[in-house]
Amino acid sequence: MSLVQVLFYFMGFITLASALIVATSKNLVRSIFMFFITLFALAGLYVLALADFVAVTQIVIYVGGILVLILFAFMLSGKEALAAAQLQSNRFISLSNLPALLLALLFLVVMINVIFKADVANLQWIKEANAVKNVIGTNESMISNVGINLMTRYLLPFEAISVLLMVALVGAAHLSRKEDTRV
Repeated sequence: MSLVQVLFYFMGFITLASALIVATSKNLVRSIFMFFITLFALAGLYVLALADFVAVTQIVIYVGGILVLILFAFMLSGKEALAAAQLQSNRFISLSNLPALLLALLFLVVMINVIFKADVANLQWIKEANAVKNVIGTNESMISNVGINLMTRYLLPFEAISVLLMVALVGAAHLSRKEDTRV
């Protein structure tokens, strides 16, 4: 087993373990800091995949921006809002969570279906992007190559990060909003 494979499995384990702790932890502070570790481990996986631009973007935008936004939302939220969030249902599967679980299951089925049925090598826009890449040349420092790589080779990580960004923004907005105490 090569060093790259060992590093990949190590970073993958750190990513999955810290993401699992983020999802299951009842302590909000611990979840935020484990989210920090998850984002850095993802950046490490991008470096191992030779996607240096995506790794740097991950660190600068998501670790540097979004995580700070979540930390400020946590610090600025009142104790009452945090206590109310802690008192909500602690069960993972409940009647109130059923629509979210069904939607997540449906999304998983759609993603698995797309992965197994997509013929990525024969997609027209990938062929056109490769043709443009061949015309431009193999100079990897050109800006157009960054765009072509983001929309071909690194499209799935790019979209996964954008969904993660949306979830982080919604979570930060939810934590930072003030509850109306008037009756």
